[in-house]
Amino acid sequence: MQQRLAILDDYQDVAHGFADWSALQKSGVTTSVFREPFQSEDAVAAALADFQIVVAMRERTPFPRAVLERLPGLKLLVTTGMANAAIDVAAAEDLGITVCGTPGSPTAAPELTWALLLALARNLPAEERSLRAGTWQTSVGMELSGKTLGVVGLGNIGRRVAAFGQAFGMDVLAWSENLTEETAADVGARKVSKEDLFRNSDVVTLHLRLSPRSEGIVGERELKLLGPEGLLVNTSRGPLVEQDALVRALNDGWIRGAALDVFDTEPIPPAHPLLSTPNTVLSPHLGYVTQESYRQFYGGAFEDVKAWLAGSPVRVILP
Repeated sequence: MQQRLAILDDYQDVAHGFADWSALQKSGVTTSVFREPFQSEDAVAAALADFQIVVAMRERTPFPRAVLERLPGLKLLVTTGMANAAIDVAAAEDLGITVCGTPGSPTAAPELTWALLLALARNLPAEERSLRAGTWQTSVGMELSGKTLGVVGLGNIGRRVAAFGQAFGMDVLAWSENLTEETAADVGARKVSKEDLFRNSDVVTLHLRLSPRSEGIVGERELKLLGPEGLLVNTSRGPLVEQDALVRALNDGWIRGAALDVFDTEPIPPAHPLLSTPNTVLSPHLGYVTQESYRQFYGGAFEDVKAWLAGSPVRVILP
């Protein structure tokens, strides 16, 4: 039986370079690649109506129940990584859709976090722009050694970032709702309250999963506690921070600056207010975009499809 497979949101046009999708043809599978993001749920439903297999890249295309119900032919939905908040896994199970995940890189996101932090601390984007414009040395950066790093969320990514901070000679504070003193001490950090973390840190970096409980966990109060010399780094999820408060914080000088890899709407619209705020380093959600990560994502997705076709799905994600 002929099956159609859709690879979604291949922004860089690299999916075929990280897995041999053409090898699935002998199993009766034809592959289509979608490079551009869908603009609406209607567009998703229309484009994927005739596909039985979909490979989604992270959370670029959401699959809530309302979309899944409009895809009656869909039988296998693969997400890169082993968790995807944009997929209603319970709805998929109700509708008889198998959801599978893939391995991922544990180092890609922490490394980008530190790259953005360093670029922000030393004003590198602004200095590069001025250099190319013919100007020499226009700002004064800050050193990290001896400063305090506040890590919000001490999971796999947060733990690595805490270790980077220690390697740079920083004192490390940590907070999350369920964090214990023992867990913090295991990585050389000190558990404090959220209020104390923002009040006493020179740099705060966010590493929480987005959920109804964590959405908007950083707002006006936290940003004002961070203060006019404080830096905020967010490579986790945009809605963890109240956007309006962050825009005011940057425009009005509540904080010194922000380094952001994630936004409330992605891809970020051309008129988004964060594109015109001062003292920012912005990147287009590159935390997981590395050759090593993509090999695991696309290679794992290819394995998922082959295993499902053989009747023995692997890395199945359940509600």
